Amino acid sequence: MNTTSALRIGLTGGIGSGKSTVSSMLAQRGAVVIDADAISRQLTAPGGAALQAIAQAFGAHMITPDGAMDRQAMRTLVFGDPSARKQLEGILHPLVTQSIRQQAQAATTAGARVVVLDIPLLVEGGDRWLKEVDRVLVVDCSPETQIQRVIQRNGLAREEVQRIIDQQASREQRARVADLIILNEGLDLPGLQAEVGKAAQQFGL
Repeated sequence: MNTTSALRIGLTGGIGSGKSTVSSMLAQRGAVVIDADAISRQLTAPGGAALQAIAQAFGAHMITPDGAMDRQAMRTLVFGDPSARKQLEGILHPLVTQSIRQQAQAATTAGARVVVLDIPLLVEGGDRWLKEVDRVLVVDCSPETQIQRVIQRNGLAREEVQRIIDQQASREQRARVADLIILNEGLDLPGLQAEVGKAAQQFGL
C-alpha cells in the first residue's frame, strides 16, 4: 500500500491489448512509468543481478556466450514446465519488486504525482503486486483482437499466440481486480487517446 504522496497505478493487460500504447500515453500526460518487463530484461542481460541464481538453478547452458540469459531456451522450458516457471519467478520477482520500489520512491521524492507500474502479469502475481499499488487500470479487448494484433505485430502463428493467452490471466480475472478498465476494441489511436484521457483525469493527470 502506498505510504507516500504519489498515486501508484498498476497497469496491466493481456498480450496484444494495447497496454504499452496506453503506458506511453500516460507518460505523455506526466506520469512516471516503471516497466516491470524492462527491469526483468535488465536482470537477465549481461551483468544482470539474476544471472548467477539462474545458472545455479537451471544450468550454465541457460547463459549465452555473451553472458545473458538464453531467453528463447528459457521461454521454451517454462512454457512446458510449470515448476520451472515457478522457480524462475522465485528468482526474478523479488529482484523486480525491489527495483520497482526503489524507482517508485525515487520518483516520489523527485515530486511525481502519479507513478504507473506497468506489470503485464500483475493479476497472475496475486497480492505480491496488488499490495504495491493504489489503483489497478486494465487494458482489455477480445481474445480474437489480441490474436490478430500479435500476428500482425510479431508474425507468430495463431496457435502460439493462443498458447500465450491461455497462460495469462483471463479477462474475468483482470476485471475482478480492476478499478478502471479501458476497452481497446475497435478504437483508432485518437479514440484510445480519448479513453486514456478520461482515465488520466481520474488519476489527477
